[in-house]
Amino acid sequence: MNTAQALKTPEMARLRRRQMLRHFIQSIVIHAILFSVAIIFLIPFLWVIITSLKPETQVFTDPLIWIPKPIMWSNYIEALTTPAFRFTLLLRNTLYYVITTTIGTLISSTIVAYALARLRFPGRNALFMITLATMMMPGIVTLIPTYVLFKTLGWVGTYAPLIVPTFFGASFNIFLLRQFMMTIPWDLTDAAYVDGANDFVILWKVVVPLITPALLVIAVFNIMYIWNDFFGPLIYLKGQDQYPLVMGLYAFRTRTSVKWSLMMAASLATCFPLIILFFIAQRYFIEGITLTGLKGV
Repeated sequence: MNTAQALKTPEMARLRRRQMLRHFIQSIVIHAILFSVAIIFLIPFLWVIITSLKPETQVFTDPLIWIPKPIMWSNYIEALTTPAFRFTLLLRNTLYYVITTTIGTLISSTIVAYALARLRFPGRNALFMITLATMMMPGIVTLIPTYVLFKTLGWVGTYAPLIVPTFFGASFNIFLLRQFMMTIPWDLTDAAYVDGANDFVILWKVVVPLITPALLVIAVFNIMYIWNDFFGPLIYLKGQDQYPLVMGLYAFRTRTSVKWSLMMAASLATCFPLIILFFIAQRYFIEGITLTGLKGV
């Protein structure tokens, strides 16, 4: 080793240490920012948890009481057993609403997306652009004519206006699935055609297994939306026996006040299944959002 190389070695070591220190400081700053943002988003959820454990007299105090005295675990029992809330009935209605709409959304959106992604026919791109254009139209614009249509059909007061439209596809879901299907090599479907398979067989035997992550993303999106849907049931459902969980929270409102501690306990119990669902499907959810398609493609 000559003199120049001997001098460069300590200098390179110092440079490497500076780079490692800079990277370490950047990592700390980024994680500190992410942690701060996460705390800000968690504060409302933390307030719900704390309020659900408070006596009613401690809900609105100045200064705010962060630790309930005493901790009222009985609020959850009282909230879920309140005769006006009828948790079991509301949960059954919600599951029926969620499952049927999710099935309808997955089936219809998959079929339409396959036609727009894999079939060749005149006007395909124009139909796709029209489908995307419907995403730009606010739902409030079509609310009145849609309500009049369902009223004429005699569906108001039933779950039909909430469930039947999901069997005709949704523009965002169609877009998501189409983009995912576009990443699938044409050689796979061409080989299936050569073997004598028709489009229906190719769709369910070849394409659907490859787009499972995207289907799971759509299922999670739909479940979250339907589980928290308040406006649709408010417009079309008439009887309290039909209400889902979100509308059942009205049971904690009285003519003079709101039972906030019981409402927060019931709200937490209502959203808890969604939290569990997200953590179970988190890996597939992230994989589907990235729209990677087949690995190596």
